Amino acid sequence: MARIPLLPQHPADPQAAALFDEVRQARGPDFEMPHLYRVLATAPAMFRGWLDFAWPLRQNAQTPRPLRELLILRGAQISGTAYEWAHHVPMALEAGVTEAQIDALAHWQTSDLFDEAERAALQLADEVTRGPAASHATLMQLKHCGFDDAAVVELVLTASFYVCVGRFLQSMDIELEPGYDAPLSRMTARSAP
Repeated sequence: MARIPLLPQHPADPQAAALFDEVRQARGPDFEMPHLYRVLATAPAMFRGWLDFAWPLRQNAQTPRPLRELLILRGAQISGTAYEWAHHVPMALEAGVTEAQIDALAHWQTSDLFDEAERAALQLADEVTRGPAASHATLMQLKHCGFDDAAVVELVLTASFYVCVGRFLQSMDIELEPGYDAPLSRMTARSAP
């Protein structure tokens, strides 16, 4: 059970309700608010800031979405953040990440399923998630793969933001919603084919 009570799907607080309405406008009128949002909306100004940062990071970034989803999944795998993993596996698949790549993430260094740019991004995820920061060598490898300065900023921000997401989820002990547990068995280490 979350350490902060979940707000209802239709909260009484007008600021939280307005933010949920905004999310439903973007996701559809029947969209069920995830537990993460139901905790975040307890502090509406913080939830507003979260949406204003997270959504552009996900939707307006110029780097390839599949690459960013691999980076997010690898960070979730390293940190053991089941909630983040379970929510991003479907997003990754929808973006074009393959089932085989997801299963090979734990051993990406020895897998032949990742290209040079994906390897650089996965190294970034490893370094940023484990901390304290991405190495100069990894940032130079991203540039060698053709990423310009803006793309490097996007990738480092993505890796860093999802470390924040994982730490928030774990600190608040936010439980996974029913029906999202199928991808969890894939989070543990698997060998590349």
